Formats: sequence, structure tokens, C-alpha cells
Amino acid sequence: MNAKITQAQVDALVQSGLSALQKNKPAEAQKAFDQLIDQNVVNASIWLGKAYACRDLNNFPAMLDALDKSLALEPRNPRAFLIKATYFDKLGDLTSASAFYRKALSVAPPPAQTPADLKPELERSKQRCEALTSEFAVHLDHQMMPLISEAGDGGHRVMHSLDLITGKRQRYVSQPQNYYFPELPNIQFADAAEFSWVKELEAATGDIRQELLEVLRHNGGFNPYVTVEENRPQSDPHGMLNNNDWSAFYLWKDGETVAENAALCPKTMAALSRVPSAQIKGRSPNILFSSLKPASKIPPHHGQINTRFIGHLPLIVPDGCGFRVGNETRKWREGKVWVFDDTIEHEAWNDSDETRYILLFEIWRPELSDIEQKLVANLYETIDSF
Repeated sequence: MNAKITQAQVDALVQSGLSALQKNKPAEAQKAFDQLIDQNVVNASIWLGKAYACRDLNNFPAMLDALDKSLALEPRNPRAFLIKATYFDKLGDLTSASAFYRKALSVAPPPAQTPADLKPELERSKQRCEALTSEFAVHLDHQMMPLISEAGDGGHRVMHSLDLITGKRQRYVSQPQNYYFPELPNIQFADAAEFSWVKELEAATGDIRQELLEVLRHNGGFNPYVTVEENRPQSDPHGMLNNNDWSAFYLWKDGETVAENAALCPKTMAALSRVPSAQIKGRSPNILFSSLKPASKIPPHHGQINTRFIGHLPLIVPDGCGFRVGNETRKWREGKVWVFDDTIEHEAWNDSDETRYILLFEIWRPELSDIEQKLVANLYETIDSF
């Protein structure tokens, strides 16, 4: 049985192994590290040193074994993941290589704390990872695009999923600020063609726009969309509280007709009467003309409840206006309705020198049954009665 190794001997063997690696003498390095391992003097660095030596000796099974033992002791060592990434890359296993490159980058220390010799390795890994992602996207497109094109409209969601895989899109989910109804599909923009009332509402665009212009010509009546509620704590993370950049002229507010405003817009009210508004006493519907001033932005935010969709009928939309829900960005087209889930992160902007105006309204999510709609309305009435 070997005598217990002294600390001086340990230090000497470590130094010997590191020096041999630097001098490109992997056999000597492996011998030094194996002596330490035989004496049960092991840590993550010793196993990593042996992995480097085995790599340079082309003894890849021993290299992988040493890397696994090193990572078991130090699971966030980017150097170990870089060795594995390079090994699988040279082997032609690009999926595994990409996974290990990404892992190395994710566990790397902040730049200010990264050792100088590791920085170029991480940069090389980043570039290689990006190249592999690009190659993967080309491979997927080459194989899948003909099939998706052949499928027509039936391939839309598969195309979306490919964009998520390749990082062209980010995944966004519903995050209501107030009430979450489970098991509803995650839809950014709904297909307006699926709603029977859309064509009729779009056909009324001219009348609705004319009534809006009369409102603007005679009394305005627009007030900030986000206002102070005296009976609730207030916060203003987006700088929109009492901000006239985003303003509203309500026809319905919190489930009640705004009689004075509605009287000015009889054709608009008639057109909206055929839209299945979400009905919750004291809460909904909210139907309004929404204005966004020139050079203004509505910051990214989430809506309150996911049992409704928000509808927009664009009325006056100058060039330079845009809207994003999740990872889909659109431009309003005057007279063309769209419907979206406002509990998914969304934002709007007006980069023009004119004010943008839309008609905004709420409808029930079509996935809710009649009884579910009634029960959700009852739930809110119960909450408000407390």
C-alpha cells in the first residue's frame, strides 16, 4: 500500500501535469494526474487536466470519463463543456456539439471575471454555435419548406414552430395581470375570418370614421387611457399614467353605456350591437375610440384577463404606425379588423407626425362555452360584491 502523499508532492505533481500540457507532452501530463488519482487526491481540476491529456492523446473514451468526473465535482465549469462540444463537433454530431457549446456559454462567468485564456475560446464557441444554428435552419428549411408550402394554410402553425426552434421567434405566453382561465390555447392573433360579424363591422368603417371625425371636430372628449384609481394602489412602470399620448373616447366603459358619447355615434353603436361583446357587470364591455399621438409609444405590457379577445378596427392610420403581439408584428390597415389576446406581451407605436385612431372593443374568447361565459361573469360579480 502506498504511503500517504504529502501536500508538497501533490503541488509538485499538479505543476508537473500542467507544465507538460503547456509543453505539448500529454503522456507526461496524464502520468502526473494519474499518480494523484491513484492516491485519491482528486478534484475537478485534476480530472479536467487528465481530460486535456487524454484528448491530446486521442484517447477519447478516457477523456469523456474524466470530463464526467470533473463535471460531477464542478457542474458549472465551461472548460469541460467546451472540450465536449469540440469533440462532438469533430465527430460530426452537430446537435450534441451545439448543445454543449450553448451550455458552456450559459455557465461562463461575467466578462469581467473571465480568465484571459478562456475569452477567445468562449468567443469561438459563440461564433460556432451561431453557425451551427444557421446550418440547422438551412437544413430544416430545405427539408420542410416544400412540405409546408404543399400543405397551404394547414402548414402555418408548423412554420411558426420551426421559427421557434431556430430562434427566429421567441415564445410568448399568456400572462394576465388579474385573472387566468386555464386550458385556453395560446393565440397571439386570432383568425378574423373565423368571426361571422367581422365583414359587417368592416363594411361600416366609413360611417364609424365619419362619426369619429365629428367627435374630433366638435368636442374631442378624449382622456388618458390609463388613469388614477383612487381606491387602488398606483404604480406607473411604463410612464403612461394620466398620459395623453394614449387616450380614449369611451362609448361603453366598465359594462355601462357612456350615454353622452354614444349619442354622438349612433351608427357606430348600431354596428357594434352585432358584435358579441364580453358582458361582465361593472367590468365589461369597454368600447372606445383609441388615439395614439405622433412620435408616441405604448410600452410592452400585458392585459388583465384572458377570457376575452381585444378587437381593433383601424380608422385613421398614418404611415409609420405598428403593433406587436408576442413575436408577430403587424401594421394596421384602415377598415380591416384584427383580434388578439392582450394578455400576451404587446406594444404599439406611432412614428408618424399624425395621430392614429382605432375603434377598440372586447369579445369573449370563442373557446368559452355559454355556461363558462356566464360563470366567469358571475365570478366577477361575486368578487365585486365582497
